Amino acid sequence: MKKYKRIFVIVLDSLGVGEMPDANKFNDVGSNTLKHIVISNKGLNAPNLIKLGLGDFLNGELSKVNHPNSITAILKETSKGKDTMTGHWEMMGINTTKPFQTFTDTGFPDSLIKELEEKTGYKFIGNYAASGTQIIADLGEQHMKDKSLILYTSSDSVLQIAALEDIVPIKELYHVCDIAREICMKPEYFVGRIIARPFIGKDKTCFVRDKAGRHDIAVNPSGVTALDILKENKILTLGIGKIGDIFNQVGITTSIKTKSNNDGMIKTINELKTNNKEGLYFVNLVEFDSEYGHRRNPVGYAKCIEDFDIQLKEFLENMKEDDLLIITADHGNDPTFKGTDHTREKVPFIAYSKLIKNGKMISERDSFADIGDSILYNFDLNKSKSMLGNYIKEIF
Repeated sequence: MKKYKRIFVIVLDSLGVGEMPDANKFNDVGSNTLKHIVISNKGLNAPNLIKLGLGDFLNGELSKVNHPNSITAILKETSKGKDTMTGHWEMMGINTTKPFQTFTDTGFPDSLIKELEEKTGYKFIGNYAASGTQIIADLGEQHMKDKSLILYTSSDSVLQIAALEDIVPIKELYHVCDIAREICMKPEYFVGRIIARPFIGKDKTCFVRDKAGRHDIAVNPSGVTALDILKENKILTLGIGKIGDIFNQVGITTSIKTKSNNDGMIKTINELKTNNKEGLYFVNLVEFDSEYGHRRNPVGYAKCIEDFDIQLKEFLENMKEDDLLIITADHGNDPTFKGTDHTREKVPFIAYSKLIKNGKMISERDSFADIGDSILYNFDLNKSKSMLGNYIKEIF
């Protein structure tokens, strides 16, 4: 019989807690997202996270407290990668043995650009790794003059296409991205996601990305996930934020888009208050990563955590007796580290419920997939033979 009726998993995108044992293979030795944020800001005003045990992941930089209603642990990543899809897929049971392909240093091959231009009828400008806000400022006015589309990538396995909504309607941009997705299924171009990035504004001084219009076209997960098993057994799998895009809607029964972390938490709290269906409520809060990690802004990252902490207070106050909250991350992105790439890090695991009575920090776990297997265990379901994960008995 299930212990928890509703399980909320909130991913603080990129909030790693220290280098993985193989960080040297990723040039990430010395990275620690949470620790370096706290040190850079000489503390962190996050009383609700601290009450749940956030200090357990540090060596005195934040207060360690007794937390009788929460279990904390550090999770290592089994998969060979440090990107969004790899991290989330592993949470749900998939071991990615080969990292997704990136084009960060080189841009995409001329052959891909030529094929894309032939099949869409558009010219493409850019084709380098860039901040989305910076590249539309740099190239947006050229795009306005000749209708060429802005194409760029990042340290993630993505191909992004930006267009001004007044020049290229959103549906047309989505169509172009569908063609790009088809082309990028070829092994030599294969990337995890194609992302449509519509923007608005009259000139480079006021161009703003339309976050609600963003559209990700991912690939299907490479194997069976906990989401699939839950859905097959008629148990709700609700994705908030970019969860649906990360899994290409596979295994997701309901998907809710968000404009920001704040909007994501407002919608999550609304589900907490109004949706009484049993199941998994899976949330991604992307701005930790996109706005502050990649932009190497530890001050902004700290403020983002503190803003989340304020909304966390309302969430905790409205939880029911048989609700379980899991707070975790999908990789690191140390804002004090070199470059702008993700960092190969372990992630935090915080599980809170009124039903947990002997809360403590437990031993380090071997996989993010222990989250997915714990969810399946709660609903009396078994993972498939191909899946990673061992349920965390201390939360039951």
